[in-house]
Amino acid sequence: MYSTGDIRNGLKIELNGQPYEILDFLHAKSGRGGATVWTKLRNLLTGGVVEHTFRSGEKIARPDLESRDMQYLYRDGDLLAFMDFWSYEQVEARADTLSGKAEYLSEGQQVKVVLYREEIVDVNLPNTVVLEVTDTEPGIRGDTVTGATKPATLETGLVVNVPLFIEVGHRIKVDTRSGEYLGRE
Repeated sequence: MYSTGDIRNGLKIELNGQPYEILDFLHAKSGRGGATVWTKLRNLLTGGVVEHTFRSGEKIARPDLESRDMQYLYRDGDLLAFMDFWSYEQVEARADTLSGKAEYLSEGQQVKVVLYREEIVDVNLPNTVVLEVTDTEPGIRGDTVTGATKPATLETGLVVNVPLFIEVGHRIKVDTRSGEYLGRE
């Protein structure tokens, strides 16, 4: 069990029989009475965001989460297929429940997957991934204004602003936390 003093961004808790991740919190102390902690929570099963207020000292349940190494195989519409390294079973997850992390997954990539009752609810990505540029406008010779960027579509469908010299076929490093271009590979 957690207490309200343990609340922090990214903490995974269980509330009303559902697993949630804390996106934001605010600790407030009024003049009278006890302190309260306002939280913004993302449901790990549905992806929905709700707000909840906890009273100071309240106990919060820990969800039954399991972490496993898996390999991302492919995307079929809204479903993502992963293979468990130990049992070689394929497990599917809906892309909308992973809060935008599906755009950083490339086929064959090894990732840590978080499961809740044998259902994938989250993917722990590395801080950077290397992806190939599949579409971007060509750079114009002489257009070398410092810091100028253009949009580029990557192999996963992610659109990132890149410098003008990046062309189709280049492999680039992208920060998975911010979605920013970091450099060429």
